[in-house]
Amino acid sequence: MAKIIHYRQRCIGCGICYELQPEFWRMSKKDGKATLLKSIRKKEIYILEIDRQHKETSDLVAEACPVNVIKVV
Repeated sequence: MAKIIHYRQRCIGCGICYELQPEFWRMSKKDGKATLLKSIRKKEIYILEIDRQHKETSDLVAEACPVNVIKVV
């Protein structure tokens, strides 16, 4: 099982994650940053376990993030 790791504090709110994978991401109306849905917060890091079927798209999202605040492990 893979995990998406999101360093939300450093997010600039470009929205590419939401555009590529709307089932996992939303853009906050409060601060304009991306929110990783159904994730667990550990300090300032958000973590979501994903199935292998979503890993390929998640890898594309991580690569597309202009500030590299999304990782897939």
